[in-house]
Amino acid sequence: MPRSKKKFRRLRLLVLLVVLLLVAGVGLGGWLGVRTVQSSFAQTTGTLKLTGLSAPVQVLRDDKGIPQIYADTPEDLYRAQGYVQAQDRFWQMDVDRHVTAGTLSSMFGSGQVETDAFIRTMGWHAVAQKEWNDPTLLAPDTRKYLQAYSDGVNAWLDQHPGGAGASLEYALLGVAHSGYTPAKWTPVDTLSWLKAMAWDLSGNLQQEVDRSILSGSFSREQIDELYPAYPYADKGTILQTGKVTGGAYQPADSGAGASGGKNTATQASWQGVSSAKSASRPTDGATQAAQALAANLEKIPALLGTAGSTGIGSNSWVVSGKYTTTGKPLLANDPHLTPALPSIWYQMGLHCNSLSTACPYDVSGFTFPGMPGVVIGHNQTISWGFTNVGADVQDLYLEQVTSPDTYLYDGKDTRFVTHQETIQVAGGSDQTITVRATQDGMPIISDHSTEQQTVGRNAPVSGTAAPRGAGYAIALRWTALDPNNTMDAVFEIDRATDFSQFRKAAQDFAVPAQNMIYADTKGHIGYQMPGWIPIRAKGDDGTYPMPGWTSAYKWKGRVPPQALPWTEDPASGYIVTANQAVVDGSYPYLITDDWEYGTRSEQISSMIQKKLAGGLGRISPEDMLSMQQDDTSVFARTLVPYLLKIKLKDPYFIQAQNLLKDWDFQQDSDSAAAAYYNAVWDQLLKLAFDQKFPAALRATSDCIMVVPEGTAAVPADDVNGKPKREKVCGLRDGSNAQPDGGDRWTAVVAQLLKDPNNDWWSWTNSLGDTYHGRDSVLAQALVEGRKLLTSLMGKDISGWSWGRVHTLELKERTIGSDDSSVFSGIGHTLLNRGPYALSGGTAAVDAESWNAAQGFQVDEAPSMRMVVDLSDLDKSHWINIGGASGHAYAAHYNDQTPLWASGQTLPWAYSRAAVAAATKDKLTLSP
Repeated sequence: MPRSKKKFRRLRLLVLLVVLLLVAGVGLGGWLGVRTVQSSFAQTTGTLKLTGLSAPVQVLRDDKGIPQIYADTPEDLYRAQGYVQAQDRFWQMDVDRHVTAGTLSSMFGSGQVETDAFIRTMGWHAVAQKEWNDPTLLAPDTRKYLQAYSDGVNAWLDQHPGGAGASLEYALLGVAHSGYTPAKWTPVDTLSWLKAMAWDLSGNLQQEVDRSILSGSFSREQIDELYPAYPYADKGTILQTGKVTGGAYQPADSGAGASGGKNTATQASWQGVSSAKSASRPTDGATQAAQALAANLEKIPALLGTAGSTGIGSNSWVVSGKYTTTGKPLLANDPHLTPALPSIWYQMGLHCNSLSTACPYDVSGFTFPGMPGVVIGHNQTISWGFTNVGADVQDLYLEQVTSPDTYLYDGKDTRFVTHQETIQVAGGSDQTITVRATQDGMPIISDHSTEQQTVGRNAPVSGTAAPRGAGYAIALRWTALDPNNTMDAVFEIDRATDFSQFRKAAQDFAVPAQNMIYADTKGHIGYQMPGWIPIRAKGDDGTYPMPGWTSAYKWKGRVPPQALPWTEDPASGYIVTANQAVVDGSYPYLITDDWEYGTRSEQISSMIQKKLAGGLGRISPEDMLSMQQDDTSVFARTLVPYLLKIKLKDPYFIQAQNLLKDWDFQQDSDSAAAAYYNAVWDQLLKLAFDQKFPAALRATSDCIMVVPEGTAAVPADDVNGKPKREKVCGLRDGSNAQPDGGDRWTAVVAQLLKDPNNDWWSWTNSLGDTYHGRDSVLAQALVEGRKLLTSLMGKDISGWSWGRVHTLELKERTIGSDDSSVFSGIGHTLLNRGPYALSGGTAAVDAESWNAAQGFQVDEAPSMRMVVDLSDLDKSHWINIGGASGHAYAAHYNDQTPLWASGQTLPWAYSRAAVAAATKDKLTLSP
């Protein structure tokens, strides 16, 4: 054979060998990758050892992987709960405790330093540590259960040392920042999470900041137009306001849809207050401090949601058995929170094998990963649900800084209380910050890094340039920063058997303040508002930062628990809570001046009343489920008649306007009219308000996720089977203060529609020409809405649908988030799911909310849904976003979302017989 041919043959064999080795390597790598991922999945059958148990514990899971735990003692029950939650959700639990401790940088690197600094400044973990260190604060049983739960988590962690095989996320994290090892779980980690939920659901912090910044550009009257008073006469209140006598609340007879009087309290703000030692009221320095705080607040929403966000709400209602088809109460609940993967909720049941005084738990429902007990659900006798009160439990105080170390207080220079915090940074150097607080413990939250600790130092004071270090800073007073025993209430509610015990348990629920609805198997329904509500000084309504340089505006105490609103078996026969006002202005204590405006509660009450019209109708469990899916745009009934009166000239735009003529105001995902209406609403807000807002309140533009025409409403979860999706970016600026289109903005525009020549009805085109009048704005909004949808979905309106632009992408909050510095692109592919084309909308009962400042993508949603049938608890229904598992490729990572997105629910087995019939996997945990 010629030498050249032999050489070619050897080369060909060599290439073939390399190819075979590469193929083998890819195959081996793929096999190892699959094995690594699958090794993290929870073991759900067979037997596992769990040290510390007194007897074997059974863990029964249904076809969705939802666990029901059976044990002989409470300690065994909660030890097993900790173990099982760690099996499914330890990565989520680990991240959450790093959030609350301000130690995210130790996991994810320098990108989280500012978030850590802000949370360290507030000191969530430190407050939780005080709660645990005080042997008299938490009940002895609570302490035992928290420790048992922690022991269960740590037993699982011992089987996965260093996070090995714990989840795909740890493997990805290890590539970016090697050497991370999860610490042991502690009761303080659990207690800290209550601070995170209190932050997510806390009063009007953001509104205080926004009002402060707006005051630099608008008059008080203009700002009041942007924050209208609650319409008590039109929307009513949760309860008919009763009386407070002798420190106890006496409820009125009526319970639902009560109308109240006008809150006429006149309050002062820091703008109009001056101190004897301060020659001028805060101006530029106050605005600069507020802007610094606003920038700090923006670091938090990616993981927890914006504090005091007007988009965060919930629905719950309960109907007495005299008005139901079952003859017993029906109770519905769907909290609206930021959707993510894994879900914030975890479904499970906790059952004592034999109910007794020593082991009184037989409870099922929703809880938080990292927390023992059940937060929302039912036991063998009672059921309960939560919605957010929105109580104003946070106040900002403007502190006049006289040097980096001192501030003015009652005419004297007073030293800040300071301490150092060292932030460990994965892949980087440790960073040390100085945390400042006032003498009475209020943290200075407008500065959380050494660069910002002299915020406002160049602000004019007394009409001249201030000396270096002088200016203004903002301190936070917040009920959640006081040690409390809220964790006691969780266990007390779980074992309560009647309304009296339920109310007594609620007294321990300090933060966050919630509307708690109630029903029991004996036929009673009820309501209780718990929470620590501050009693403020005269002249302080909590809507603006108050002067911190005088003791005159310090809190005077808390509303006594016995004086908080409640009712049992109201004459109306039903109770609706959807973040509307609890009581009217005659109630002697201020709960908040920033209620949601009652759109959802009015719609729910209207649906109930229609079903009961004439005294002949009855409400069924199916009716309750259907009401949760109501996607009516209530405000469209008001706005659309104005839009249809506008005379457009161009047939191109008239074609789109005509979509509104026969629209039934339903925001179904396949509706072109709903898409156009919401686009017009979006543009109306931009024209009337956005252009006038100060630049400090503007943020970077976001993207709208568009599902191409013809795509299935619920895409496949398989990564390779995902439908195409397109991002249309740069459409809008977004910020917390800009119009989000929520309930408040419908109230604002509803008032302005009656005043066609109001100054807000003006807009400026790209050439700088300004036009005035309501109809001019409405006409341009109709035009711009058509242009916007054309850019998103094309000129042919037959191809438009609401669900193509109104989408939800479920994101893992860390590695899968848009701003993640750890494998962002890979994280999206591996961990995120969607987009899902959704019905519903902002301020609808089916509150698939979107932020008009950022686009049509869903940013708040019913995080779970449940309907409890007190006539037969096994006929109840529930559904969760995501699934039971937190492991990206486990069968139950996202198996409930397609059902949730299409409005379906799951049967909720409760009795031992029903659970046994539904069981697919059985695991025994043995001592």
